[in-house]
Amino acid sequence: MSFEIWVAFTIASTILVVIPGPTVLLVVSYALGQGFRVAMPMAIGVALGDFTAMTLSLIGVGALLAASATLFTIVKWIGAAYLVYLGIRLWRAGGGGARLEPRNAASRPARMLAHAWIVTTLNPKSIVFFVAFLPQFLDPAGDFLTQVLVFQATFLVLAFANAFAYALLAARARRLAERPSAMALVNRIGGAALVGAGVASVAVRTG
Repeated sequence: MSFEIWVAFTIASTILVVIPGPTVLLVVSYALGQGFRVAMPMAIGVALGDFTAMTLSLIGVGALLAASATLFTIVKWIGAAYLVYLGIRLWRAGGGGARLEPRNAASRPARMLAHAWIVTTLNPKSIVFFVAFLPQFLDPAGDFLTQVLVFQATFLVLAFANAFAYALLAARARRLAERPSAMALVNRIGGAALVGAGVASVAVRTG
């Protein structure tokens, strides 16, 4: 694998992760509601979710999803339902975003991490995308495992940094809206957006 190919992959991946999607929307919504303390677990959850999606793609699950409309639909509905569930919870939090999760220092970060991991992993478009995306940069003459490890590590670093940056920006913006009425509006907008993302994901077709 040449340095030029790695740079091209990095640029393409950066563009991909920066574009807001359901995962970024989830990170921003929770960071607005709970501040800086969710940035790290949410970013780790996103990276783990992308790692799961990429790994499943590499072992052929992505191709199976692309070939099986039924399986794709099942995964899509599960992911959509989870987004809707999170959106409803966020909406119902009102102006008490900080109380969205129990104030248990040991469990709450794990829950935030799990939320981000599930939303990222259960997006079948990510798995199918990796199946179509990664081969464009693989050199058939090179060592497959080495290339995959480099590409996977690169993408995960970018995904983590992107989610962390979005969370920090949202947490900083939260300080501009400390009033309960403002936080209620933010939570309801974020909750509605998450529900909308869940509904929209159901409408996505494999081709």
